[in-house]
Amino acid sequence: MTREASVRIAGAYEHPLRRITDRTVPQVIAEVAYGALADAGLAPADVDGFFCSEVPGLGSVAMADHLGLSDLSYVDVTEGGGASYVMHVGHAAAAVAAGKCEVALVAMAGLPLAGAGTAGGARGPEHPYEAGYGVTVPAGYALAAQRHMYEYGTTSEQLAEIKVAAAHHAQYNPNAKLRDPVTIEDVVNSPLVSDPLHRLDCCITTDGGGALVIVSEEIARTLPRRTVKVLGHGETIKHSATGRVDLSHTGAAVSGPRAFEEARLTPKDVDYVSIYDSFTITVLMSLEDLGFCEKGKGGAFVTGDTLKGPDGLLPFNTDGGGLCNNHPDSRGGMVRTIEAVRQLRGEAAPEVQVPDCRIGLVQGHGGNLGFRSAAATLLLGAEDA
Repeated sequence: MTREASVRIAGAYEHPLRRITDRTVPQVIAEVAYGALADAGLAPADVDGFFCSEVPGLGSVAMADHLGLSDLSYVDVTEGGGASYVMHVGHAAAAVAAGKCEVALVAMAGLPLAGAGTAGGARGPEHPYEAGYGVTVPAGYALAAQRHMYEYGTTSEQLAEIKVAAAHHAQYNPNAKLRDPVTIEDVVNSPLVSDPLHRLDCCITTDGGGALVIVSEEIARTLPRRTVKVLGHGETIKHSATGRVDLSHTGAAVSGPRAFEEARLTPKDVDYVSIYDSFTITVLMSLEDLGFCEKGKGGAFVTGDTLKGPDGLLPFNTDGGGLCNNHPDSRGGMVRTIEAVRQLRGEAAPEVQVPDCRIGLVQGHGGNLGFRSAAATLLLGAEDA
């Protein structure tokens, strides 16, 4: 995959509901899958590649049967938490480019508010050594935030700028869970969840889901829909180094350069970013690790209107992100990719549509930011980029 990419995202669909009480997870997966296929102008019979993460039953086997995908030649069930579906797009693009399939469906759903989320699964090997000591997800991210503040002088007010920008965007999204604008004071005065992270520094939890359709260039030519190029992809897993933990960077420091190299682009080429905003610190550290500013300068970089669309220096998460819009089943990479597709098609909300948006970046993180996490980066281009 390069600037002359032969792989396209042809369909995208985000479930409009944030609380779903009358459907099962497989039913929601079916809704978003068929929605994305309809958006692309394709049908289940056209699909020959299926990509998903944790789904009920026998994973991809049961879901393929449920969806009526009868002629699959490639299947991927990679699990990377919040990075999963950014990984899946990269894997699907590679499979299409290699000729393993021509129409790849990437679909997910979860109903955590209804008690039917799929995230979590069986306990991992770390559980007996860490769970009893309070290493929760918020605590792990708070450790990274505390270290960043100690090393670089980052402040709670600077982190709050990220939430303020997300809330500014969410007011223009009729489906967003939280649509009210907030101030820096609102964020820093909200209750502490895990010092120094406040409640408004944390993402929301929602039911919902989304799906994407990735196709070959040959298939894209036959479709009526404006498509988006997959230009570059990178991923990695950042380990805990058996206790020698480095909290100063995320996996984006590895996945980002790999994606930029493959796309033959630099951060200066990027018009819009979708960054998995599990917490405000996730966004700040990702911007540094991806090369949009120097390490330790993230606080200064996000101050002001930098992240606000449509005219900020680097508009981010213009649907409201996981902080305000939608965060189904702790897998924010899917929705982040869908909003990047909207921006590159020119179909974001008019109030936040980035003018002449040609290059977009998607960053996914899964696990615990500072010490054990998956990271995946996508670089996407408008059809004429």
